[in-house]
Formats: sequence, C-alpha cells, structure tokens
Amino acid sequence: MATTAAVLLLEEARVPAFEAWLLGLRRRIHQHPELAFQEHRTSALVRAELDALGVPYVWPVARTGVVATIAGGGGPGPVFALRADMDALPIQEMVEWEFKSKEDGKMHACGHDAHVAMLLGAARLLQSRKDDLKGKVKLVFQPAEEGHAGGYHVLHEGVLDDVDAIFAVHIDTHLPVGTVGSRPGPFLAGSARFKATITGKGGHAAVPHAAVDPVVVASSTVLSLQQLVAREIDPLQSAVVSVTFLKGGEAFNVIPESVTLGGTFRSMTTQGLFYLKKRIKEVIEGQAVVGRCMAVVNFMEEELRPYPATVNDEGVYSHAKAVAESMLGEANMRLCPQVMAAEDFGFYAQKIPAAFFSVGVRGAGKEISHVHTPHLVIDEGALPVGTALHAAVAIEYLNKH
Repeated sequence: MATTAAVLLLEEARVPAFEAWLLGLRRRIHQHPELAFQEHRTSALVRAELDALGVPYVWPVARTGVVATIAGGGGPGPVFALRADMDALPIQEMVEWEFKSKEDGKMHACGHDAHVAMLLGAARLLQSRKDDLKGKVKLVFQPAEEGHAGGYHVLHEGVLDDVDAIFAVHIDTHLPVGTVGSRPGPFLAGSARFKATITGKGGHAAVPHAAVDPVVVASSTVLSLQQLVAREIDPLQSAVVSVTFLKGGEAFNVIPESVTLGGTFRSMTTQGLFYLKKRIKEVIEGQAVVGRCMAVVNFMEEELRPYPATVNDEGVYSHAKAVAESMLGEANMRLCPQVMAAEDFGFYAQKIPAAFFSVGVRGAGKEISHVHTPHLVIDEGALPVGTALHAAVAIEYLNKH
C-alpha cells in the first residue's frame, strides 16, 4: 500500500463525523458491559451496525459471537481475518465520567469496548472499498476472551477454516496515542490455573500431635512451588508460578481438616507450560506425602481452558509493522517487550499465521492507568488509529497476496 493510501485511511477515520460515530459506539458499549458469553446487547449492537453498512454475517458463533464477511469485487484472492473481543470484567467502575458503566459490578476494564468500536470502524472503511478488494476480509466479533477461551470456541465452529492470516489489536495504556507496538515471535504468555486441596486430620490446636496439620503442609508447598522458576527454569526463559489464595480454618484454636490453595502458572512456550503443570502436581502431592496428608490437584481444564502463548508469525508481523510505519511513521511503531499476561488470541495464532499489536491509548501528559482495574481511562483519540490500522493491514495483505 502506498504511504498516501494508508494515511488516507487514517485521515478518513479522523473526519469529525466518522470519529464522532466511533466514539458513540465505544461509549454505548462502555455503558452496558457484559461478561463472558453474556454479550447479548453488544452482539445486537454489532449486528445492527453491520446491517446498516450492508455487511453480511453469521450469528450466533460461539453463543454470542458474530463473524462478518466483506467479499471483494476485484477478483479472487486470499481470506484475511480481523478480530475484536467483546466481553467485560466483573469490576465496579470508579471513574466518574458521563459514560460510566450503568451495570453494577461490571466494567469494560480491558478496553474491549474500544476493540469492538475499532473493528466496526474498519468494517465501514472496508465496505466502502469492497469493489476494489481482491479476496475476502472476515470480521470476528468474539465473546468470552476473559478466562473463558472464546477464541477456542470460535475456531471450533469452523467459521475461520478458510482464513489465510489473522490480525488483532489490544489497547496499551503505556503507549501514547498515535503509537502502536508489537514484536515478532512470542509476545504474550501461555497461562493456566491450578487448585489443590490438602487434607489431613483436624484437631485441637493445643494438641497438634493428635492431628495431621494441613496448614503446615500447605505452607511448605507454597515455598516449594517458588523453587520451580528459581531453580528449574532457564534464567533466560520467562515463567511464572504464583500462589494467589490459601484458605483453611476459621477458629484460632482448631487445626482444620483441610486447606485449599491455588493460583496461576505461565510460560512463553507450550513446552514450558506443560513442564510447570507436571511439576506443580508433583510438588503438591510430594509435600502432602511428607506431611502425612492427601492432596488432590485440579487444573480446571474443562471449565477454564489453558491459553497458549500468543506467538506472532514473522511474516504477518513484518507485514503489519510495515503498514503501521507507513501510516504513523517509523518512530511511532514501537518494539514491545514480552508480557506475561495471556490472551486467547493465542488459539488463533496456533492454527493461523497471526499478528497481535498494541494500540497506544495514553493521553498526552496523562498518568498511566492500568487495565483490569476500576480506574482505567483511555484517550479516545486512539479509536481512529486502531480503526485505520485494521483496515490498512487487511487491504495491503489482499493486495500483496
């Protein structure tokens, strides 16, 4: 794509009427956040906007998802996909502004409202140019990214079996508006969860020898788990094991019958994730044996499927990077560090050549606010940037292939 073509897309997305439409979309979605697989209102909004644009779609996909297709009139070509997640988080918004969440205990605290608005904006740009497109662009409005593996379920339904490459973005509160970033290869971690119940024999705390104390075993287990990353993982490889809860008895003078603990483990590779899973089970069960207890370890893989690492395909990353540089300038395309957060976009990247990019949402002179907190604030000047980047990456891919 010529530099002027990429810049023209951004200029069009910044036309006051277009940008006002984008902001209106994001604000409507922000006021009515919906949790995983409950995105009925958001899905209806998406479908209404696609209907208004004349873009056909398949619905429902993975319960509440929508997959639209813009078929080019410029002849046969590849199929390129763009994806946005739709779900919110169970967080009470603490930011006081005109478009604050109206749903008690729910908030778009990870920017998915912005992602949906950007992708609808891209749909508008692409639909207005469909006669010149050589191939197809699929627009994936995905449910349940937050912990419930919506991407896995979208893939499982087969609606993306013909896709040649896929692209997505996520807001980044560390990057200023007008910049984007990513990196080739592993970008985000794979993640999974564990929960263990250690059972001993309860008793009076004054006579511990008559009990079998699961609290001591659980304490030893927490310390032993910390050795996995410290002493078993290559220091040049990224990994995390975090115990995030520990629950036992309630009384001051009673040794409880059992203790439950759990947390998360993460790695930049699938192999690393499997290794940690194996060793977490061995450590917990081994410590239980030492302390004369029984242990049951549950990785909850059916209800909360582990996420694979998000690994950017070198070719798709290089393509999107070149498009971003042509649109925003080389200085505004940043090389991001690896992050131990996880994303279910990793499921797409396992099966389809993929690239995942960050879009800066920090306003000039503003302090960094953080995702997954009740205080998240984004500068809506980022919406046209994300909109145009989606469209430009797709158009140029079709042109090249």
